[in-house]
Amino acid sequence: MNAAQDRARRRVLVTGGAGFIGSMLCRRLIADGHAVVAVDCLTYAGNRASLAPIADHPDFCFLPFDIAQQDRLAAVLAERSIDTVMHLAAESHVDRAIAAPGRFLETNVMGSFALLQAVRRYLEH
Repeated sequence: MNAAQDRARRRVLVTGGAGFIGSMLCRRLIADGHAVVAVDCLTYAGNRASLAPIADHPDFCFLPFDIAQQDRLAAVLAERSIDTVMHLAAESHVDRAIAAPGRFLETNVMGSFALLQAVRRYLEH
């Protein structure tokens, strides 16, 4: 890899990385030469098997935890020197939001807030 390619290489955190769109994004980022850390708590929408094509790639890491764990997110950001965050984690099925509104709010609102706080703390240091 030359210096220009190294500068263009990103260290990306993808939340919801085992979801349909998240896993496609992870595969594309790896194919484009970026380092990827995928985080997913593997609810009904997460499917770790969708990451199988890149599971053993040296620039890929999968971490199964909930984005509401702000301290863990902060640690991952720092340990992996993340420079790009792509936030795709969400409870997106309307029927599930009606059946379990608490889980919907925890993931979509509080999980997003935890991610934002972790990134803010990371950037301040």
